[in-house]
Amino acid sequence: MSNTMTKHCTWLNKIDRETTSINEQLTREILQKLLKTKGIRIAMASTILRFKNLHIYRILAQRIYRFITVEESKLKSNKEKDIDAQIDKYLEYLKKLKKISREKNIPFEQSDRILYVMDKIINKNKKIQY
Repeated sequence: MSNTMTKHCTWLNKIDRETTSINEQLTREILQKLLKTKGIRIAMASTILRFKNLHIYRILAQRIYRFITVEESKLKSNKEKDIDAQIDKYLEYLKKLKKISREKNIPFEQSDRILYVMDKIINKNKKIQY
């Protein structure tokens, strides 16, 4: 295992696998480190977090983002290099997913998968903007 990966494991292990409430400060710190890692963007970082704790983190995918925000905007924006903007977008995304999960009685742990499929059905004729 590389030194970089060993360092990641140390701070990633600060995430409690069983907690059901997000620690925004810790999440921001970890996302800052992940997003400064070559080859890791917000979608990959969200996937890593989701595997650390599926109770509070979900994968950020364009279909789900489009579905819950009713926006056609790309996840990759002019602010691609603005790490804080990416983190803010992800935290807002989690809040929206949590709210929709409560309103629609969808288990949060499955919300990203369910909404992904819903978007594929409802927006089957719309292409994802990359």
